[in-house]
Amino acid sequence: MQIEQIYTGCLAQGAYYITSEGEAAIIDPLREVKPYLERLERDGAKLKYIFETHFHADFVSGHIDLSRQTGASIVYGPSATPEFDVVCAVDGQEFQIGKVTIKVIHTPGHTLESSCYLLFDETGHEHALFSGDTLFLGDVGRPDLAQKIGKITKEDLAGMLYDSLYEKILPLSDDLIVYPAHGAGSACGKNMMKQTTDTLGNQKKLNYALNQPDKEHFVEAVLEGLTAPPKYFGMNVEMNKSGYSNTNEVIKTGMQALSPTDFEALADESGALILDTRNAGEFAKCFVPQSINIGLNGEFAPWVGALIADVRQPILLVTAAGREEESVIRLSRVGFDNTLGYLKGGIEAWSEAGMETDSVTRIPAASFDTLDAAEVTSIIDIRRESEYEAGHLDYSVNLPLDYINDWIHTIDNDTPYFIHCAGGYRSMIGASILKARGFHNIVDVEGGYNGVIKSRVNNNAQA
Repeated sequence: MQIEQIYTGCLAQGAYYITSEGEAAIIDPLREVKPYLERLERDGAKLKYIFETHFHADFVSGHIDLSRQTGASIVYGPSATPEFDVVCAVDGQEFQIGKVTIKVIHTPGHTLESSCYLLFDETGHEHALFSGDTLFLGDVGRPDLAQKIGKITKEDLAGMLYDSLYEKILPLSDDLIVYPAHGAGSACGKNMMKQTTDTLGNQKKLNYALNQPDKEHFVEAVLEGLTAPPKYFGMNVEMNKSGYSNTNEVIKTGMQALSPTDFEALADESGALILDTRNAGEFAKCFVPQSINIGLNGEFAPWVGALIADVRQPILLVTAAGREEESVIRLSRVGFDNTLGYLKGGIEAWSEAGMETDSVTRIPAASFDTLDAAEVTSIIDIRRESEYEAGHLDYSVNLPLDYINDWIHTIDNDTPYFIHCAGGYRSMIGASILKARGFHNIVDVEGGYNGVIKSRVNNNAQA
């Protein structure tokens, strides 16, 4: 028996690849299936089952393409109603993969169809629990992400989640290895640990949700502090439930190389959003006017989903050399399939063609900290509220990037603003959006809050 966790940091998502005696199963696969097919070929294994823990909201699963290319059955838990052929398992149903067995445990609460998968090893011993979004490390799944179902409320779902966890999961053995669908950084929970595996026994000790005195306190604790889910979540659920375009076709369309002239013409004709996936420093120096910068070297896909929101939005790409296909693939992971092509030769070709360019003023954190206080009274801290409350710069106002479309109309176009996040990734996203909306008196603080604090520590040490 082999279990491999395939963890994708950008989405904080764990897929699982299990083999035994030449047969394989994959749990919660990502959209692009090539890596799984390569593993199967390497191991000489036949994919027998694709297990889905629920209809995912934060990414588009690879279940449909993977099933088409391998013939493997897609398995969901009870009450799932997808618009394609699946095995809709009953609670307690068992599936054989080589010499190991996977048992379905229906655990409604995060969603109605949510299920965990209990793995028994070759000796029949309970070995691992693939807990999906039902149980995370340090947290449990949000009960407010399921699509509206009749009169069922988030409080109702939280109550179901309590029953699922306390009646079906907590009685399992302490030495079970827990393999969750997500870790820290995912919007599917609020208190997740950085670790990606743990024992159930340790979670019984550490997880706040597993230590509530009763259902009422559990519901209150789980619902407390939840922020609004990203707007693209519902669209991803629908794609996972109804089906989606073949990923290879999405990549083929997105990989159309466009000359600067053709790029500009298509942008005007299609109304496409120009997305620049280069790092913040390179973007700041020179970019196509009206571009939005969301760098690949960060939480790319979640920010695309949160800020662009509509997965049907046409997109044109500007990327670093060699990262065109990666950009298209990572967009498709969160359902953005309408990529029309990319700028051939990148920003260098655009500049050489004599096209108009724009830039963002950027100063190092150390330089920012030497400015006169009268010069920096207008500071936008674009971090999340919890980060701001933990520590912030004097005179700064907290306007989180997540809600930029809500607060952008409240700032003054004539006032010069310094904008920062923790390290510089999010603030450049914000600066690019502000520039695209006509706010040009923006100065980005390179290194962000952390850079300013580090500079002050260094200065104090040298004093």
